[in-house]
Amino acid sequence: FANKGGSHNRKIFAAAVIVGLATVVVKLASLAKELIVARTFGRGDELDAFLIAFLVPSFAINVIAGSFNAALIPTFISVREVKGKEAAQRLFSNVVVLSSALLIVVSIVLALLAPFLLRYLGSGFSDHKLELTEQLFNTVLPVLVINGLAVTWGGVLNAGERFAWVSLASISVPLVIVAALLGGGREWGITTLSIGTVAGFALEAGLIAWGLRRHGLSLTPRWFGMDNDLRQVMNQYMPMVAGGILMSSTLLVDNAMAAMLESGSVSALSYGNRVISVMTGIGATALGTAALPYFSKMVANQDWGGLRKTLNLYLRLIFLTMVPLTGILIYYSEDLVRLLFERGAFTQLDTQLVARIQAFFLLQMPFYIAGIFLVRLISALKANYVLMWGTFISVIINVAMNYFGMIYLGVAGIALSTSIVYMVAFIYLFSMLHRIIKRQASSRAS
Repeated sequence: FANKGGSHNRKIFAAAVIVGLATVVVKLASLAKELIVARTFGRGDELDAFLIAFLVPSFAINVIAGSFNAALIPTFISVREVKGKEAAQRLFSNVVVLSSALLIVVSIVLALLAPFLLRYLGSGFSDHKLELTEQLFNTVLPVLVINGLAVTWGGVLNAGERFAWVSLASISVPLVIVAALLGGGREWGITTLSIGTVAGFALEAGLIAWGLRRHGLSLTPRWFGMDNDLRQVMNQYMPMVAGGILMSSTLLVDNAMAAMLESGSVSALSYGNRVISVMTGIGATALGTAALPYFSKMVANQDWGGLRKTLNLYLRLIFLTMVPLTGILIYYSEDLVRLLFERGAFTQLDTQLVARIQAFFLLQMPFYIAGIFLVRLISALKANYVLMWGTFISVIINVAMNYFGMIYLGVAGIALSTSIVYMVAFIYLFSMLHRIIKRQASSRAS
């Protein structure tokens, strides 16, 4: 087991380096996009409207496509290893048909419910601001189907250990947005940002689809019927949907509560999360993406000793590197915000507020990255009920902490609440995971 575990550790590390390097490139492009957005729109009503408009499709993508991805990949790998590529293709085709139908239906429902949903999420917005939010929502809604399918396609490519292509394909989004803003930002305003977002996701989906075809998988929608493999995915999917709704609703709650505060609070919360999203995106995306296929193989082979060693090794590495880095970034928080954003429509007062929000957000960094690592292992173990209950607890804590944080710290209190939630979630997932591995190892020994 030690040799197998060591081999898997090396593979995870190599894959994580590949994904990490690709993610660094993408995040740098995303950061350049944020600089142009900040210079163009500052912390104003237009950007608030766009962020709330894009919140609903991104929430649906995380719940529908993200849940399908997490439910599919462990079963897909198991089917490919045991039954061969043809059986894996049938499973993939079935999931594509189901996810496509679901994404289209949800898009239609959201289009009909948009006036009610946006009025709730933007409860502190003026009538004019709500009208703009609805217009932008209708523009970005196609992203739900486009990116929803791309998430599932990319997960299957990662399962084939084609990590770099999927990671680099996502650079399309910031690059297309930058081109759109530089070309028509002054003339078309915030509408340019929404159009560029849709075009960027469309290009990303096209690149991932091309990668799948080169990998030998067909994207032609074909329904092969409900078989045992698909039932296994669906049995895992329902708990993942419940967990995804609860987990993603944290972002909905945070932005909806920020919209109750003064104008520009939603934008300030978004800017304050940019540096932390770059850091956690690199670490969590690299480790999480690389780990899931190898975790799934170790679970399929019942390599519990190797699994435990891999888990403990990477958790130590995460905390040893992230805790000092978190302290340094908090210390230089205001300098970072000033360097990155303070130009054009983004003022010195904006810098002070965003730096405070950023410092509170940064506290989550070790717990978030370690938590994503744990989530991938739980998905590989097909114990997604743990995620469902964990996120249910997290949402309750988040709403309560947001409320008190807003009273005493304003919009910065929402950022502090988020960090506390991720710390609690990590403790819960870690304790539950050790129980599951111990129970599985004991049952095999007996």
